[in-house]
Formats: sequence, structure tokens, C-alpha cells
Amino acid sequence: MDSTSEQQRTSVYHVVAVPHPSRSHIYSLMNFCKLLASQEKDILVTFVLTQEWLGLIGSDSKPDSIRFTAIPNVIPSEHVRVADMDAFLDAVRTKMEKPFELLLDQLEQPPSLIVADTILHWAVAVGNRRNIPAASFWPMSASCWFSLYQHFHLFSQNEHFPANLLEKGNERVDYIPGVSSTRLADLLAYESNQKNVDFFLNLLSWVPKAQYLLFAATFYELETLTIDKNDLPNPATSDDSYFQWLDSQPCSSVLYIGMGSFLSFSSAQIDEIAASLRNSGVRFIWAARGESERLKEACGDMGLVVPWCDQLRVLRHSSIGGFLSHCGWNSVMEGVSAGVIFLTLPIGYDQGMNSKQIVEDWKVGWRVRKIEDKIDHLVTKEEIAGLMKKFMDLEDDEGKEMRRRARELKQLCHDAIAEGGSSHANIKAFIGDISHRA
Repeated sequence: MDSTSEQQRTSVYHVVAVPHPSRSHIYSLMNFCKLLASQEKDILVTFVLTQEWLGLIGSDSKPDSIRFTAIPNVIPSEHVRVADMDAFLDAVRTKMEKPFELLLDQLEQPPSLIVADTILHWAVAVGNRRNIPAASFWPMSASCWFSLYQHFHLFSQNEHFPANLLEKGNERVDYIPGVSSTRLADLLAYESNQKNVDFFLNLLSWVPKAQYLLFAATFYELETLTIDKNDLPNPATSDDSYFQWLDSQPCSSVLYIGMGSFLSFSSAQIDEIAASLRNSGVRFIWAARGESERLKEACGDMGLVVPWCDQLRVLRHSSIGGFLSHCGWNSVMEGVSAGVIFLTLPIGYDQGMNSKQIVEDWKVGWRVRKIEDKIDHLVTKEEIAGLMKKFMDLEDDEGKEMRRRARELKQLCHDAIAEGGSSHANIKAFIGDISHRA
């Protein structure tokens, strides 16, 4: 290699990015890497996947400065992981570190920075051992979970953990910095055992050992209170013929239903949703994953059931008037950026808190499940159908006010990412800082 080539190779800032191996986390980190690449031509990104995930998304479009590489399939397959989530999460925690470190040794250019999903705390340990700066990438809400676990000791001090949620679930919690008054059941519905709590407390104990903490799936204006109170740094291929159908529908007339790629509703609840679509007469498009064939007949002929769709593009379509969502954070942010209103039906993890933010804080949605009901309560087709009809009625006064608020949030989101906005300024500051470390 001549001296010019050598100088060019070493002048490039090499980011190694490793996401949690699940669809929404992978796409969230990929979007961040694309943003980095768009802002600085001398950044090279090596994006680390498992062999299985490389086969699933390896042909996706990306900038030339982002390249894929893979470690062996040391964790359970996408096709079976839901059957034993504990085994999957344990494998992610214990089996990926060694092949990741071996991969680093094989890279032509040494890493300048490791960007890893916060759940992959071992990546921070690898960076520390090798004297490589590490950035902990948090792809969920800054309010839910991050602030929650930063101050988890306050629950014990206030006799709210451990707690019987049947007795205390409706009590309001107003002592978590940056989190507005929230029902205890919305905060702790999924933290019912000490094992889960210990797992996430351990994850967050590694965050101070990283050189950067990235809240890249939010923007300052949306979660100002949380970011300020916690003294945080401002931070598959598919047939797309369904767009032809969307193009033929009236403006704001279609309900989009997306339930995520990680957790699942019970079959009974899915059947009730399907029957409510048939009974309500509401136009709809439902991305139903493996349930699509079974549900096509059950849902009636007012809409489409597809196995997968380009969710963000669908949400931005003029015919979409609302979003029935499980409230995964990436779905929430896509809905906010598209300016849609929500029907919330959380399944697990951070989703109850996200639902609370949508309904109580931002006031751009309604709950499908009554606030006093348990998380596994079966909502009937009659309840859902009635709610859907009111929700999709463009003349409903409550709906009009929610849509006005949704448009305001959309504008805040777009202002944040525009040149001079808070997110744009933060990404430029991050690039400037890591460049000075090179």
C-alpha cells in the first residue's frame, strides 16, 4: 500500500455499531448510523449482525460508507425465540461478547468508536479493555425505563416495590425525576419480579462506563423534562402493492394496525380485534406478521391484512387517520413524526409507560384497555369496535383536538431534525467530539 492510500485509510473515523438482535433495535441503530454517514464523509461504519440477521437485511439499501459484517448464530433463531424469551435474552447477554471481540481482531482498520445498544453492556466492557471509546445507544424513551431505573430505589423508599399491583396499581407516582405523575401499574406492570429488575439495573450500571450516552430515538423538545431533570446530554423485502390500495382511499380514513415484531398478543385478543374491524366498518390496514393469512377472512372486506409493510411510509400516507399500536418506542416515534393519533394497546416492557405518555402527557391518543384493567385483560370486540368508530370519526370534537395536537408534535419533530434544530445540533456536536478523539 502506498503512503497516500495509507494516509487515506487512517484518516477515516471507524465506527463499529452493534445492535440488539431484534428488528426495531436494528433499524433504530441503522437509522442513526445513516445519519452519521450523511453528516460526515470521513466516517466509516461497520454494522455487526448475526449471520441470520445478515441474511434477512443484508440486501437493504444503505450508504457505501456503511458495511455489514456478521458473527456466528450463537443465539436462538428469530423463528423460535418468542417460545422462550428468557433463553433468548440470556444468550444475547452471555454468548455474543466472545465472537464480537474476535471479529474486532479481524477488521482491517481498528475501531475508533464502538456504538452498542445499551442492552449489550458487554460491548462497553470490550471497549474499556481495549481502550476504545464506547457509546451506549438507548433506543427507547428517555422517560420510561431509563429515568425509571436511574431512580428505582425511590420505589422501595415509598413502599411501592415490591408491591401488589392489584391493591396499589392505581396509586400515582410523582417522585421519579423527569416523569410526570403516573399510575404505579403503568410503571411497574412488567417489573413484577426481582430477576427483571436486577437485569435492567445491571445494564444501567454500565452506562457511566461508556464515554457517550445516545438518546437517538427521541428529541429534546418531546422529553424536555426528563432530559433536564436527569442531567443527561442532549442528544425485509415486501410486496408494496398495498400502497395502490391506500392511494384509492379517502384522506385520513384508514386505521393502521401495527403490533411490533417482538412480543405478541394472545390469540383470543387478536380474534377480538379482527372481529371489531369486521363489525365497525372502519377502513384498515393491518401488518399482522405470521397471522396474516388466518386473519384476512376474519377482518372483513373493508381493508387489507399484510404480513409486513413499510411502517413509516404507511403512517405518512395521506389516507392514514390513526394508529392502533402496541406502543413500542420506535413505533411511537414514527407515529409522532407522521402526525397521527393513537389507539394504545401495550403488551409488555416499556409499552405501558409509552401509552401513558401518548394519552396523558401528549394527549394524542386513547387507551383501548380501560385504565383500571390489568395488562392481560381481554378487551371485547364490542368495546373495540365502538372505540374505533369514534376514533376514526373526523367530525368528533375530541378527535379534532387530538389531531391538532398531533400536528403540533409532528412540527416539533421536524423542527428538531432540521438544520439548527436540537437533534441536528446534537449530532453535529457528537461528530465534532468523536473526531477530536481520533
